[in-house]
Amino acid sequence: MGQLRKLEALGLTVRDLDLQDFFGAPNRLREALREHDMVWINGGNAFILRRAMKLSGMDAQIIDLLERDEIVYAGFSAAAVIISQSLRGLEAVDDPHDVPDGYPAEIEWNGLGILPFAIVVHYKSNHSESAAVEKEIEHYERLNIPYRTLRDGEVFVVRGGLGSIEKVG
Repeated sequence: MGQLRKLEALGLTVRDLDLQDFFGAPNRLREALREHDMVWINGGNAFILRRAMKLSGMDAQIIDLLERDEIVYAGFSAAAVIISQSLRGLEAVDDPHDVPDGYPAEIEWNGLGILPFAIVVHYKSNHSESAAVEKEIEHYERLNIPYRTLRDGEVFVVRGGLGSIEKVG
């Protein structure tokens, strides 16, 4: 079952937005986002997602909407890792040089800066990337970068600000 169907099965009304449709049109994206209470972002290559967020203006839009408490940000895998300060270390898991047509080759190393720590996803999970996350963790430990791990099926929930981050699952 696809992600959209799974969300609909939970009773949510779902609208699929492709960030490519908003490249260079951040105001149009903002209006589309304001029509919803939550944004759900599927996984994939974090570097591609980060490029798409920058090109569409979603990076700035989502930060502003979250600060105003006007939207809920949710998703898995790439959606989780890009909300940290930096994408450095993720090259152990995702290829930063994987560039789809219509995207710039320049790597965006800055995360969205929402969380003060890196998130390591697929930690000790039955996932094809689980072995590679150990190299990611080595990077964080070598540079004394704070990080937290998530096994598949676990989530971080932030309620009322960064002072209340709870791991669930």
